[in-house]
Amino acid sequence: MIYKTTKDKIDALQAQYKELSKGNERILKEIALAEIPEMVYNSNAIENSTLTLEDTEKILAGGELKGTINIREVYEAKNLAQITKMLLEKPKQKLTVKLILQLHKNLLTSIDDSIAGRFRSGKEWVRVGNHLGANPLFVASLVQELVDNYNNEKHSYFLDNITYFHAEFETIHPFCDGNGRIGRTLINLQLMNSGLPPIIIQNKSKHKDYYPLFEKYPVTMKFDGFTELFALLLQESLHKRITMLTAKRIIPLSVWAEKQGVKPNIALNKAKRQTIPAFRLSEKWMIGEDFIADAH
Repeated sequence: MIYKTTKDKIDALQAQYKELSKGNERILKEIALAEIPEMVYNSNAIENSTLTLEDTEKILAGGELKGTINIREVYEAKNLAQITKMLLEKPKQKLTVKLILQLHKNLLTSIDDSIAGRFRSGKEWVRVGNHLGANPLFVASLVQELVDNYNNEKHSYFLDNITYFHAEFETIHPFCDGNGRIGRTLINLQLMNSGLPPIIIQNKSKHKDYYPLFEKYPVTMKFDGFTELFALLLQESLHKRITMLTAKRIIPLSVWAEKQGVKPNIALNKAKRQTIPAFRLSEKWMIGEDFIADAH
């Protein structure tokens, strides 16, 4: 559950974004395509990939890494980038079980073809920490029910519908491998279907902001924490695009804070709470140079 003031803010940003989108479709697509290395790096790092952002950028640009190379991680980066780009090329796709399975097949191609593109079955149980995924006998029907509930808008607020889906999907853990990456890919499919830009769940703050939500959900069935997190990330994504389309110059938040006479920690806190239109670019907080606010 998020407050009405946050919903109103998202509505206002969405309206501004929609208006700015007219005639700027190509550059908005370029912004999203430019984000793919960050999306791929963060999503894979959440799953404990050892690749850095720089490694990921080099792999996706067709370069070669020096030293010992984990071939699986290279394929993970390339495959996730491929499905991310595919969704950006065709952003309006109805969420179906068939699409989920296709995305999973693409994700695990050349990694583990024996489990690619199919749900767990038989005795294929999975455990993440102290959480056991759903009984393999019921995985397929559980995912179908979840997809049906999502498409029938079980929850009235669109972000609640998306976050409930994500919490349930990861609790079911329908695949032998790739659940987290597919789940985060589906978040962005759902956002784009709603006419909104994709978000990036950050690896750096996963232990504080993301993982604890999964520990809480199965025993409380409350997904409000996911809604709060996604609302912040969505505001950041909207602020980024609006700023890129309207600001004369974009500068580091630390430089902006100095010019505005704001203490760096206060500016950073405001950025994290999205009370100023700051956003991350290659893991660094940025903001429009001319933005003026009551920052004290």
